[in-house]
Amino acid sequence: MTAGIIAAGHEATADAAARVMAAGGNAFDGVAAALCAACVAEPVLASLGGGGFLLARPAGGDPIVYDFFTQTPRTRRPTAQIEFFPIVADFGDATQQFHIGMGAVATPGAVAGLFAIQRDLCLLPPRELLAPARHLAERGVPINAFQHGIARIVAPILRVHPEVLALHASPRDPTRFAEVGERVPQPRLAAALEALAEEGAELFYRGDWARDLAADCAAHGGHLRLDDLAGYRVIRRRPLESGYRGARLFLNPPPSIGGLLIRLALDLLAQTAFDGIRHGSAGHRHLLASAMRLAQQARAEVATEAIQAGTLPGDLLARYHDLMREACVFRRGTTQISIADAAGNLASLTLSNGEGAGRLLGDTGIMLNNMLGEEDLSPRGFHRWPTNQRISSMMCPTLAQHADGGWSVTGSSGSNRIRSAILQVLSNLLDLGMPLQQAVDAPRLHYELGRLNLEPPVEPDALAALRAQWPDILTWRERSVFFGGAHSVAIGTDGALTGAGDGRRGGVVRRVD
Repeated sequence: MTAGIIAAGHEATADAAARVMAAGGNAFDGVAAALCAACVAEPVLASLGGGGFLLARPAGGDPIVYDFFTQTPRTRRPTAQIEFFPIVADFGDATQQFHIGMGAVATPGAVAGLFAIQRDLCLLPPRELLAPARHLAERGVPINAFQHGIARIVAPILRVHPEVLALHASPRDPTRFAEVGERVPQPRLAAALEALAEEGAELFYRGDWARDLAADCAAHGGHLRLDDLAGYRVIRRRPLESGYRGARLFLNPPPSIGGLLIRLALDLLAQTAFDGIRHGSAGHRHLLASAMRLAQQARAEVATEAIQAGTLPGDLLARYHDLMREACVFRRGTTQISIADAAGNLASLTLSNGEGAGRLLGDTGIMLNNMLGEEDLSPRGFHRWPTNQRISSMMCPTLAQHADGGWSVTGSSGSNRIRSAILQVLSNLLDLGMPLQQAVDAPRLHYELGRLNLEPPVEPDALAALRAQWPDILTWRERSVFFGGAHSVAIGTDGALTGAGDGRRGGVVRRVD
């Protein structure tokens, strides 16, 4: 048995990790089993048809990033020939448009990533890592309140084709979503997981599934062909390192841009001492929002290729430092799994399917991604992506080595709110000295496209002061999935393990003793 701590977005996801660690697996066995289980228990947020990143730190070793995110196709079909259309996801206090269809599907990387992690870092064989997910799919996972709510947010995607709705429908009435407490068995997905355990990643990238996916794309307006799948590779990268308040941070490196934007925002925050700043005050929220706004402005100003290469011009950084000093004068489609074990292995995994394309992979019950339909991943505009390139992502699994030698493991889901969620958790830990659960639970904000979104509670005096500086403010009525899901764990200098599930996205913590 390997002692450890797990934070994830669903009880079944965390239980799968705990099960394999109790059977002798390490943190990486746990994160691989949790990846598979999340695809069953959190089907709106996670799928083997998507992709993600693992930031791993083997005990006593150097951190390494496993990039198994999606890849653009090698050829682009004419726009008139593809299936690609918008839907609107309703978060309650705000809506967001996404594009779905077979023409939104990029080359998936999740299966390749799973088997690369198993080969390099795990102690247990693939069959044992896939077993918890297979059992969940056979029996069905009781729908909880969070999964029921998230399904309703993206209901237009889940209703677009009957075979997709069937994955989420009530066994008693196939025309409506399952209610809280109902089980939805997924026999096709269970059989697919058994086939993966038997045949490995070759099944997905060169075998029957590859041929099924290529044929479906040809028939239904997709871009992918057999050579896209056969040519996919997991990329191992050195993390992006940064210092902040005496801590060492390890972030997702370019070509993904989430880590670089978080580093820029922290670099801007570092100019201000947080002594006497109270969380949630007008000054605190203004400081965070200013750093977010300037980081977003830098992204718009600098060529996407330069950001992805990690080459921000030095004069740009100096100029943004000056802008931050001026600002600080206050005048008025994803799931996250974080695991640490007693040996010192650390794993932060972020997995995304976007919102799903509304299309399945053959008869597997696996929802395909819609990464080519994600507006925040398409800065040049839709249908203009460069061919055969790893798609840039906001996802940023993160490790922080504190000044005292302890470690925190975090990351977040939440589309383009990922970087703001991680930024605030890190600031809460390193600037304000909050305990882990408080750092995750604390109300958040998010700035985007001129609007400052504030999560409650917001004190009336603070709101009045902020309105004088930020003319477009949306005050949310309640805590929301919109603001991310930063499930986090930590290991102290004395070896003590702690965890914090983010209640915004059904977060739970499991301990293996």
